[in-house]
Amino acid sequence: MFLRTILAIAALALTGVAAPAQTPAPPPPPPAQSTYSSQELVGTGHKFFGGLSRELALLVERAVSQWGLPNGYVLGEEASGAFIGGLRYGEGTLYTRNAGDLKVFWQGPTIGFDWGGEGARTMMLIYNLRSVDDIFNRFAGVSGSAYFVGGLGMTALTWANIVIVPIRTGVGVRLGANVGYVKFTPRATWNPF
Repeated sequence: MFLRTILAIAALALTGVAAPAQTPAPPPPPPAQSTYSSQELVGTGHKFFGGLSRELALLVERAVSQWGLPNGYVLGEEASGAFIGGLRYGEGTLYTRNAGDLKVFWQGPTIGFDWGGEGARTMMLIYNLRSVDDIFNRFAGVSGSAYFVGGLGMTALTWANIVIVPIRTGVGVRLGANVGYVKFTPRATWNPF
């Protein structure tokens, strides 16, 4: 009993002398959110597109369920036309949380069983964008349209690991399916290639 008491006192004395009391380090600050939530995208899209909120919400939810939350998006306008071969031209602003906003232009050719023309307001959801400079590439994909006067549609374009999902509400006449790419540039150009 006497030995246990001496060992307990010695242990207390050693712990008090050997290591001074340290306060725990504060937790690191939470990382800055770099993605956009579905609610933010639907709210922005509703302001941009107007009355198509239900259809837009369904398309955004479908994109989010397939690719997750985007870390950027583009709001802009474009025009396109096709008769077997076609062209698309657009301009808008790229929005990111961490790298700010950037004016961008896009253009590209298409080929397929496609005819008609359209003018469209476009919201492009962007996934896995490492830096804003990565937007200046060619993103390939397959597209299809079928509407008279107006419509809302979604496609997916890819380059490397980056996925761009354009959501368009168009006015015009368009029918068909095509393969093509969209090339983003920092300045407007008529060269679609």
